[in-house]
Amino acid sequence: MIYPKNAGEKLGFTEIKELIKAKCISDAGKELVDKIQPQAKLDLIDRFLRQTSEFKDLLQHDAPLPVDHFYPIKNLAEKAKVEGAFLFEDEFHRILLSLRTVYAIIRYFNERAQQYPNLELLFEHLPIEKSIIKSIEMVIDERGKIKDNASRLLLDISQQITKSEQEARKRIDSVFKQAQANGWTADGNLTIRDGRLCIPILAENKRKIKGLIHDESATGQTAYIEPEEVFHLNNKVRDLEFERRREIIRILTSLTSELRPHIPLLFAYHGLLTKLDFVRAKALFAMDIEANMPELSKVAEVSLVNAKHPLLLMASRQEGHPSVVPLNLKIDETDRVLLVSGPNAGGKSVCMKTVGLLQLMFQSGLLIPCDPISKLGVFKQVFADIGDDQSIDSDLSTYSAHLSKMKHFAQFSDARTMVLIDEFGTGTDPQFGGPIAEAVLEVLNKKKIRGVITTHYSNLKLFASHTEGIENASMLFDNEAMKPMYILQTGKPGSSYAFEIAQNIGLPKEILHLAKQKIGVQQKKVDTLLVDLEREKKEIFDTKRAISLREKEILSEQTELNSLKSYLEENKRQLLKDAKEEARQIIKDANKLVENTISNIKSAQADKEKTKELRSGLQKAADSLKEKTVKEVKKPGLTAVPDADLEVGDWVRILDSGNEGQVIEIAKNNLILALGELRTVVKKNKVEKLRGKEKAKVAKRFKSVASESVADFSPEIDVRGMRTEDALGKIELVLDRAVMIGYPSLKIIHGKGDGILRKFIRDYLRKYNQVSRFEDEHADRGGDGITYAYLD
Repeated sequence: MIYPKNAGEKLGFTEIKELIKAKCISDAGKELVDKIQPQAKLDLIDRFLRQTSEFKDLLQHDAPLPVDHFYPIKNLAEKAKVEGAFLFEDEFHRILLSLRTVYAIIRYFNERAQQYPNLELLFEHLPIEKSIIKSIEMVIDERGKIKDNASRLLLDISQQITKSEQEARKRIDSVFKQAQANGWTADGNLTIRDGRLCIPILAENKRKIKGLIHDESATGQTAYIEPEEVFHLNNKVRDLEFERRREIIRILTSLTSELRPHIPLLFAYHGLLTKLDFVRAKALFAMDIEANMPELSKVAEVSLVNAKHPLLLMASRQEGHPSVVPLNLKIDETDRVLLVSGPNAGGKSVCMKTVGLLQLMFQSGLLIPCDPISKLGVFKQVFADIGDDQSIDSDLSTYSAHLSKMKHFAQFSDARTMVLIDEFGTGTDPQFGGPIAEAVLEVLNKKKIRGVITTHYSNLKLFASHTEGIENASMLFDNEAMKPMYILQTGKPGSSYAFEIAQNIGLPKEILHLAKQKIGVQQKKVDTLLVDLEREKKEIFDTKRAISLREKEILSEQTELNSLKSYLEENKRQLLKDAKEEARQIIKDANKLVENTISNIKSAQADKEKTKELRSGLQKAADSLKEKTVKEVKKPGLTAVPDADLEVGDWVRILDSGNEGQVIEIAKNNLILALGELRTVVKKNKVEKLRGKEKAKVAKRFKSVASESVADFSPEIDVRGMRTEDALGKIELVLDRAVMIGYPSLKIIHGKGDGILRKFIRDYLRKYNQVSRFEDEHADRGGDGITYAYLD
């Protein structure tokens, strides 16, 4: 896919892999990094990218993954696979620690089911075989040594060894003290010789103690003797140790045989640990270079937004330099090839290498340092011509090497090939190199290749300006400060600024004057025109940036205005709701009054005086209601005189809305009122005190509402199959009642369907200040077909 083979190295891809390898814990993980290669299948690239992105998210926002022990267990499993072979104690200990890590990782992701779906694919259907750990733990202790009670025989042997060693020590201590009392010993204490505990005896006394002489001092004055009676005990200990070793081998062989049926599972565990180590290393590197996952495209295109060269970014950090200037470019069906020109050391090659390196990283499943809105497609081939590839062995000059690559590019490139060429056309006489480069570019363009090409040749710039599919681009240059800006702009070629840079360096004026005379008049005009165009382009760019900032300010103001408008609409809706409720109450009271009047008239048996009196009362009530309505329409709260004797516990009516409530706290000119389960704050001059029957009536009504049992209230609302307006009306009734009695949550069953009813319901819930949050039901119990709304 990559041509030539060293193109990846020249683009910096090999160095990227070395940096990722440094993040790996295991050798197996490093081996996987060595195998990283660009892929051509979009679904495979997508999975690799999502796994890395999920691991990066895990590292940044979740509890640490339990990766304490990443021992390679593949070679141990292969050893255990052989019949008759057995693993040593330390090898079983490494398997034990690795299995604990594997099981901890599996439990970690089981606790976060569906949170990291792509990472879960690494160990899908991988079981936790606890019997392996239990078998090993019965034999191996936490220090990696075999337990004395691994078998009854081993325990018995261990006890005999301990007993014999104690007896041997007791005997030699006794002999040593006796020898000291007789004056036979040399200076010093008991010492070890040939692995045996010996007594230092003066040479002239060595015949006085029966035993085996293990060693003598350099002067020959001291002999180191193991007493005869201790010698037999030590031999017994040695025999027991041999017996113990045979029993240990038997136990380890048996344990290995018990492990052998699980060898395939151990290989799977090893694969899981290796892959996790590999993905973890990629995620850690992505964090180092501030990388993100771009959007994937099914077509061969590149759209980079605020992209940075990862190696340049890391180098600038280490050197304490300012942040790297981001790169923004687009390669698509219309502008397939960018022909980048501009000053030397202006960033042309870095631009081209950034595109190539990020494309290789992307197709290798690595996150890249760019904004997430960047979009990259898949290329089947990446051809690059970078640097000097002359070869003495192959008798190739620099230009011959370039031509060899151009031949390969022209023969094998197609519409899904990315071509990267640095300093196109150089290496030979410009009079001939320019036309050859132009011809090669024409052939490549007919093959509809994509790519980035850098050049200084004017004929190529001119060719690009009138050729469909090729777009001129240049690196901006500050011709006042005489410094490159490292910003890519498309649409026009760039000047090389050869004379300006030479003058800034301090080349003598005489040389510059002679050089200007030697270049063609037409070329000089073209170069001057490019400089003027770049200056004008910079002015336009600055103006556009200022306009963009102003547009952002206007957008922010528009957002604030929309928010205010939404707030006003919400208040309007609430006022209308309160008005409707009050109207319903008025009608209810009026109907009750009329019914009572009719009943009294009937009971008076049409007595004229009594009937007249009742009609007069009815008229007074109507006039009173009319007067109250007019008074509220005129906003009496603005002119009403508040009661001076308000106290906590009094019942009042809010003049603006007509709602009644009880005073629960007085703070200067403000009152805190209880309206059922709700609380509100109003000014003293916005209320009127209720007295007598009116006060008793309101208190009785609130008591009735307050006594409403929560048990009688159903928090579940089923609106499936209902029209949106009807569904919202039903939800509104239940929601109001839930707020009134202080119920904590509602369950709204709306079904899945096309999701339209769900959207309207959630938009409606967002308008309620009392709704703190809402969420879907668990996937096993309805998922996004049910919404839970939580109330403050």
